[in-house]
Amino acid sequence: MSIVQTFYDNLASQYDKLFFDWQAATKEQAEILDRLFQSNGFDRSARVLDCACGIGTQAIGLAALGYCVTASDISRAELAQAKERAAQRGLQIRFENADFRVLSKTFSHGFDIIVAMDNALPHMLSAGELDSAVKSIVGQMTDGGIFVASVRDYDALLKEKPPYSAPYIHETPMGQRVSFQTWKWEGEHYKLTQYIIDDQQDLQISKFECEYRATRRKELTDLLLAAGCSKVEWKFPEETGFYQPIVVAQK
Repeated sequence: MSIVQTFYDNLASQYDKLFFDWQAATKEQAEILDRLFQSNGFDRSARVLDCACGIGTQAIGLAALGYCVTASDISRAELAQAKERAAQRGLQIRFENADFRVLSKTFSHGFDIIVAMDNALPHMLSAGELDSAVKSIVGQMTDGGIFVASVRDYDALLKEKPPYSAPYIHETPMGQRVSFQTWKWEGEHYKLTQYIIDDQQDLQISKFECEYRATRRKELTDLLLAAGCSKVEWKFPEETGFYQPIVVAQK
């Protein structure tokens, strides 16, 4: 089992604690994506694949808006969470355990829109792995389709290589919950430790570890164009309202 699978399998049952209100986040993020899709000529009849769906944050929100959504992930534990959450809301979503580096092994048809949000692509720890992922994703897009992904602003982060991220402090009726990350850099790679401190009834401290490779915008842009995309645009939080830069690539 890879470090990425282990990280998300372990985090699955607590992933929603990274949000003040996960249900509200699914709605807000789906509305942001819906606007992006519509601005690129798609309506809610589009076939969408969320190829890094996690516990369903984007997939569930998009399905609630009426999109035909398929969702896949490398973590079986997160898929189980996503399936349960979709069922609780009565949403029809096809779920598959799949590695986005080899989507053709799981899917025999193309999708109008493929999404990979929340910094999923930088889990590719080498240029070759990232190239494989991009080729796999673009290969699963219909002609004229788009790929939408969010990536941390590594162009800025690599200048300073900060040792941690700012904490999120969520006040609740029963106390507070604090989540933050520490980052140990080694060149363009960094080992991330995610802490969740739940101080409501009983104090609980959880710790999860993973690794990322800082992906610059030019590198990803060049790979998308080389894989067959005709246009690549980057949109920033001040424009979209999403917390990370978003790339939109059209095939």
